[in-house]
Amino acid sequence: MRNIVVRMQSPGHRQHHPLLSADDDPEAGRVPGALGPPADHDRLWFIQDGCGIVCGVVTWFLVLYADFVVNLVMLLPNKSFWYSMINGALFNFLAVMALASHLRAMLSDPGAVPKGNATKEYVESLQLTPGEVVYKCPKCCSIKPQRAHHCSYGPPLSLGQQLCVGEKNQRFFVLFTMYIALISGYALCLSFLQFYTCVHDQWNECTDFSPPVAVMLMIFLCLEAILFLTFTVVMFGTQIHSICNDETEIERLKNEKPTWERRMRWEGMKAVFGGPPSFLWFNPFTGLRLRRLLMTRTRRGGVEFSV
Repeated sequence: MRNIVVRMQSPGHRQHHPLLSADDDPEAGRVPGALGPPADHDRLWFIQDGCGIVCGVVTWFLVLYADFVVNLVMLLPNKSFWYSMINGALFNFLAVMALASHLRAMLSDPGAVPKGNATKEYVESLQLTPGEVVYKCPKCCSIKPQRAHHCSYGPPLSLGQQLCVGEKNQRFFVLFTMYIALISGYALCLSFLQFYTCVHDQWNECTDFSPPVAVMLMIFLCLEAILFLTFTVVMFGTQIHSICNDETEIERLKNEKPTWERRMRWEGMKAVFGGPPSFLWFNPFTGLRLRRLLMTRTRRGGVEFSV
């Protein structure tokens, strides 16, 4: 990274700095400097990337496929009304929460720095203290804040795709991995119970589908659930570990020694999830205001930085 003569003091992970403000550019992203969602937290952020869109559609298809098999193949034909009702309501609730978390993570600004703002005129307009130093990214001509990393990809969030996850959408990504892990484990349990029931009873009586079709649908569901469960549990654990230790994955892999005041454990969790522990932590709809969704921002290129 090339540097510009200004030194940036940032004792904390989420301290706001005028360098990162997008007030001068209404089309630019803004890095938050306080706990809780910022003012434009619910404004749409969408990257027009074909590969990312396809991966996002595939993710939704797989979740909806699991919902189809659980409801129509296993629960509705079941003889027990309350078994079908309770499990159907719980599974569908978790599926809705997973898809809502996916949308919020995919359509939320991860904390992008205004692209191409590393100009002499812009730096002079900040009127920063002489002798400070900030870094310039040679790839996108943006000023690089402390602990920010260049993101060469900007696709919508999807499983199996490199992600732009930053401090402004990390909460939704964590919720997404958690809910996907829950419905994957839930689907596995329901599938094992269904196999056990159908083996002891007549197959024609435990499902409305023909036995070969029902078996194939449930086998594919089990394979999908095992794959998703393994992936999301690892991702969820990695994210929680990083939040509790106030370090990014790149910092952990490089074994970088912290030069900032760390937010440890619950302080880090409260910073990411926006307040003291409550049920709102698990609600992906928190802070969503439909009126502001009309103020849509679309990006044709990649998001350059995410903190």
